Amino acid sequence: MNPFQQYELQMTRRQLLSRARGCLGAAALGTLLRDDQARAEPVAAANQPASMPGLPQLPHFPPTAKRVIYLFMAGGPSHIDMFDYKPAVRALHGTGLPESIRNGQRLTGMSSGQSEFPCVAPMFNFERYGERGTWVNSDLLPHTANIVDDLTIIKTMNTEAINHDPAMTFINTGSQQLGRPSMGSWLSYGLGSPNQDLPAYVTMISVGAKPGQALFSRLWGSGFLPSQHQGVQFRSGADPVLYLNNPPGVKSDTRRRMLDAVSQINSEHFQDVGDPEIQTRISQYEMAYRMQTSVPDLMEVSDEPDYVYENYGSDSRKPGSFAANCILARRLAERGVRFVQLFHRGWDQHGNLPKELRTNCKGVDQPAAALVNDLKQRGMLEDTMVIFGGEFGRTIYSQGALTVDNHGRDHHGRCFTTWVAGGGFKRGFDYGLTDDYSYNILENPVHINDFSATVLHALGIDHERFSVKYQGLDWRLTGVEGARVVKDVLA
Repeated sequence: MNPFQQYELQMTRRQLLSRARGCLGAAALGTLLRDDQARAEPVAAANQPASMPGLPQLPHFPPTAKRVIYLFMAGGPSHIDMFDYKPAVRALHGTGLPESIRNGQRLTGMSSGQSEFPCVAPMFNFERYGERGTWVNSDLLPHTANIVDDLTIIKTMNTEAINHDPAMTFINTGSQQLGRPSMGSWLSYGLGSPNQDLPAYVTMISVGAKPGQALFSRLWGSGFLPSQHQGVQFRSGADPVLYLNNPPGVKSDTRRRMLDAVSQINSEHFQDVGDPEIQTRISQYEMAYRMQTSVPDLMEVSDEPDYVYENYGSDSRKPGSFAANCILARRLAERGVRFVQLFHRGWDQHGNLPKELRTNCKGVDQPAAALVNDLKQRGMLEDTMVIFGGEFGRTIYSQGALTVDNHGRDHHGRCFTTWVAGGGFKRGFDYGLTDDYSYNILENPVHINDFSATVLHALGIDHERFSVKYQGLDWRLTGVEGARVVKDVLA
């Protein structure tokens, strides 16, 4: 006899009941967790198209934006050297940052050991642009400078996070804790997508940018929402989506029969256990099948006229470049994709900032401005929101040695700059005021969760009424700390 069988036969009645009690508890817990999942996503019918319609109660009110293109500059662009310029800063160059300004701020380990914190004025030229005469770095951002009358420039964004990974997680998911849904996933879940042949949420990472912080898939993950709402990463090259093409020898009709059979098996399994993730699996298989046609059509950019490439710059013909991805973002928006996010790394200039920031801006300035103009010319900017920004800014003081033509800057979350075009945001508007050191906020702070609440508002969503119950709590993209909609920046 098997020794385990022999042991079971020797169990007393009391031991059996005691062990069964534990099993019943585990079963009850599993049922509760499954109920949480079921509440997070209405159960779909078998073989329902992968592009779900969203929640029936959304939008809560008429939206001013239908879609979002988020140009995310990973690493912390220097707001001081790009947008938040004050002529008085020239007189502060080389002087120590007063303790009254730093005011005990928590520093990163990269500059906390410095005995001095010399202030650094931008080593670039600034000029006033647009009807309101806003300051823009004319050396680094000449193309962006020419569209300032289409932008809302928020100079008082702020966050508690001071290191890259928690800061990027925070601004993308509303929490520094791992496992929360990203903004695009929330929008996919809540609003769905009008295009049933492409995902509601697509991400792309620039090829050829300076290496920087790791970009983990949780930044576009679905967290506790059904996995069909996670961002789908498009890559450069022959296979923009992994495993999308049929293997050699497998024809389309063979794939169709296989999917039908698998769908039948999964449907029967769903009837037995009621797990919503089974329905997600079915819908994702169907989406992948349709994407075998829609993605090649999307990526076939040879039909774009020459003037488009000229507008987006010389890199726009290089697959995977930020410029090429901006063109794809516009094509995705034309096809109804709800949320497109382009990640561009390399903005973490702890040293050699004057040279490296120039390289960064050269890669994104013309394409970002061209995207805004392109959408405007096609009549799409009115209901497409374009966001440009990173996870935090940089310090006024130099990290490491300050020389005549070189320096670095450390992370700074107390204030940084983000700009938004279209989608119901005001045109030609500067918002917020920082001190002469671009270090502290004097007027109109915008926490990153306030910004998310405002984005949701433009999409017709009341962020306080947009929640999902998970593990006994009501979760929101904007957290529970009292985020507000910044109505002053909305038209």
